[in-house]
Amino acid sequence: MNFAKYQGTGNDFVMIADPDDSLALTAELARSLCDRRFGIGADGVIRVAPSHEADFLMDYLNADGSASEMCGNGIRCVAVFARAEGLTQSHGLSVATGAGTKTVVVGEDGRVRVDMGPPIFEPSRIPVLTDGAHALHTKLDLGGEVFEAAVLSMGNPHAVLFVDDSGAAPVRELGPRLEQHSLFPNHANIEFAVVESDDRIRMRVWERGSGETMACGTGACAGVVAARLLHGGDWRATVVLPGGEVEVEWSGSLDSAAPVFMTGDALEVFRGEIAV
Repeated sequence: MNFAKYQGTGNDFVMIADPDDSLALTAELARSLCDRRFGIGADGVIRVAPSHEADFLMDYLNADGSASEMCGNGIRCVAVFARAEGLTQSHGLSVATGAGTKTVVVGEDGRVRVDMGPPIFEPSRIPVLTDGAHALHTKLDLGGEVFEAAVLSMGNPHAVLFVDDSGAAPVRELGPRLEQHSLFPNHANIEFAVVESDDRIRMRVWERGSGETMACGTGACAGVVAARLLHGGDWRATVVLPGGEVEVEWSGSLDSAAPVFMTGDALEVFRGEIAV
């Protein structure tokens, strides 16, 4: 099977072109390909296939084989990969995902801008098991130790914890416990974020199904939305992650369903062929 390895801000993916829509992307296959010792190694696998609703379908599985509705860094890679594979020559693409169809534009500088759609605040649609019109002050109890998180969805569920120092945050200890908290029926991605200024956020992310990653595009978007609502952040902010930076724009509010836009890189690392 032919593949390409891509990364967006250090978030890496095995990319597979499937123009005939003939490959079954199974959990077992995803775990095998993503294994960093016995496979190619990646945070997830993306199959790019035809779609009736859009230019392409992004079929995405996490490293543990679980499905995810949306991947912000991954969808940027889809756009660059589709052009490199000769599947399209267009700079602007529509991509069908588990969180709806997204519009992606590849700039002349190679950076990719994605319309991520509006954030979702209704608890039942995130989903998170809490009452109220939104879940921006959700209390997460871990055996008596309580953490407050801004919970929202960017097509997939996120819990943003604002901390004093993201570098010292116990991401690998708290991340998996919060991910699987009983309030999250579909689990959640966990962000540990520091608001450095009105237009700059630094964060680390524990991704649902992949563990701590170098970056998370939907997590960066969730962080900017939460910071704007809770800390008076700017409508445009740079998010600094271990793998690099992305720019996020959101001019909305709790009452305004404005879309979130994210811009970042998407680069080919290598390509090859693997026996499966």
